[in-house]
Amino acid sequence: MAKPKEIKVDYMMKRAVSRGAMKIENYKSRWFVLDSENLKYYGGSLEKRTKEKGSVPIVNVRAVEEVEEGMLDDKQYAFQVVYAEKSNFYTLYIIALNNDQRKQWIEEIKKVAKAKDVPFLQKYHPGVWTKTLNRYNCCDQIDRNAPGCVLATEKERAPPADSTGSQIKIKSPPRVPSPRRTDGRNNGIQKEKKFYVAAYDYKPAEDGDLELITGDEYEILDDTRDHWWLAKNRNGERGYVPSNYVKKKFDLESYEWYYKGVTRERSEATLKADGKDGCFMVRDSSTPGMYTISIFCGEGGGMVRHYHIKKSSDDKFYLAERHQFATIPELVYYHKHNSGGIATRLRNPPIRNKIAPVTAGFGSSKWEIKRDELEIFEMLGAGCFGTVHKGTWKGRVVAVKMTKENTMSEDSFIEEARTMTQLSHDNLVQLFGVVTKTKPLIIVTEFMPYGSLLTYLKRHRARILSKVATLTDMCLQVCSAMVYLEQRGFIHRDLAARNCLVGENQVIKVADFGLARYVLDNEYISSQGAKFPVKWAPPEVLSYTRFSTKSDVWAYGVLMWEIFSGGTMPYDKMRNADVVDYVCHHNKRLEKPNASPEKLYSLMIECWHKDPDPRPSFKEIHKKLSGLLEVGNYPSIS
Repeated sequence: MAKPKEIKVDYMMKRAVSRGAMKIENYKSRWFVLDSENLKYYGGSLEKRTKEKGSVPIVNVRAVEEVEEGMLDDKQYAFQVVYAEKSNFYTLYIIALNNDQRKQWIEEIKKVAKAKDVPFLQKYHPGVWTKTLNRYNCCDQIDRNAPGCVLATEKERAPPADSTGSQIKIKSPPRVPSPRRTDGRNNGIQKEKKFYVAAYDYKPAEDGDLELITGDEYEILDDTRDHWWLAKNRNGERGYVPSNYVKKKFDLESYEWYYKGVTRERSEATLKADGKDGCFMVRDSSTPGMYTISIFCGEGGGMVRHYHIKKSSDDKFYLAERHQFATIPELVYYHKHNSGGIATRLRNPPIRNKIAPVTAGFGSSKWEIKRDELEIFEMLGAGCFGTVHKGTWKGRVVAVKMTKENTMSEDSFIEEARTMTQLSHDNLVQLFGVVTKTKPLIIVTEFMPYGSLLTYLKRHRARILSKVATLTDMCLQVCSAMVYLEQRGFIHRDLAARNCLVGENQVIKVADFGLARYVLDNEYISSQGAKFPVKWAPPEVLSYTRFSTKSDVWAYGVLMWEIFSGGTMPYDKMRNADVVDYVCHHNKRLEKPNASPEKLYSLMIECWHKDPDPRPSFKEIHKKLSGLLEVGNYPSIS
């Protein structure tokens, strides 16, 4: 068979095709050769071409487009060739010597592809998916195979694509379902496949778990467990992955600019910390199903503006009514290139702290930890449980609680430890596991660098007592964790500022949930022998030792009081017996802290109702606090 004639030959630079988790972007000069069948590249120098290094069959090409200047590591005159390979899609980035050379190559490749009726995609990415950002730098999607964000220049395009390289199939009218079988056999109806994208790298801690590579796509085979899902990678390998490390394909969560569950206060803190004009995020509004764009504007010393994303009668999204879009990503893309009535055009989301979230346990079923896997360092503190140390487990920084003898009902605690490792929330300190095979009993948890909330409040009292929104946000974060526990019927029993910890970016997490039942300490023992801290306990616990979620609500009201008083001890110097008399017999309550607005003190009073039933649920408290934090000026755009 005759060798195809070479149509075009040039010496240019290419970036290594991204296929794995390595963070380095490699560039090499290559001889590029285009013929009627393939785009090939060869090694060698400018003087001599050597052996073939790779090739792309023309029939596999799906897009040939320019790369926006500055998007590919600030290199000029770059263009891209998107191609299919088996069931995956890849992009070959080529850097020409000048703009004329770039245009000629794009034109020639398209001409050869058109002769073979190659189905080009409707959209492409003018930017690049980079391993340093772990996202596309044009539209901020974390999915390597994400749909393009700009219409392709080629007129003869294939039907719309649902990703960089897969076509949307035209759906037939739905069939009338067959009657459900009653003999227990499958009707042959297939479940719709679920595809997710890895937002973080994950290295398995045990057999049966699956490695994740940021930006890669995974099919979720079983998502019935809360925190560990059975997944399959592109090579067919199966295993469990942490559910908070993957994001649903095409959801808002697959965009770097979407900050799920972030409050107005926290959005302002995050954007101001970044401090770049046009830095922005999309976040949930207090109204369910609605969204807000928060933008940092550099003028006038820097301030954050908030814009509600509105919805038209025909379900289109807009900030300014004259610029309406079918999706929020399209709205964001438009306002990244046009201010369209807002204070400044959108530029980039904040540079996120790329520390991966904690997992529920170290592995999908690992909760018993070997003592020799732990390295234990300096002591961080001591309490009724024993001592707390900083430590590492296989290189991961953790907090290590070493219990004293006769301070815990160990057998009872161990029974519940496995369940507690599967409780996981952004505002709960994660229990990773326990060491039970050797003495002393060791509890391994997430490490929080700034210590207890109580100490933090005292240390920063002068600075934060004037910041009502910051204090309210602390209350809201604790409440979020308590809503999670409430929904699962889990009672904390010892909710207080001393049992909340502070992390990076003023993240507050609730710690030691459920442990109070196992403590053997006089501070926690009433005359009836029940274990609880008196100054945080409601009348039904003080009188009858009746614990419930509503007794946690009472303690939460006291914790709010601690926050707004800068870490002052409740009831000041009153003895425990006096507190019981004050609360139960005289029906008196803590006075309003000076820093607390009336509305928030009224909420504390609701938490301190003498009877449990009239006290609000944590879900109700969360709704009220969210509403208070969302109050602010939202400019109208015409």
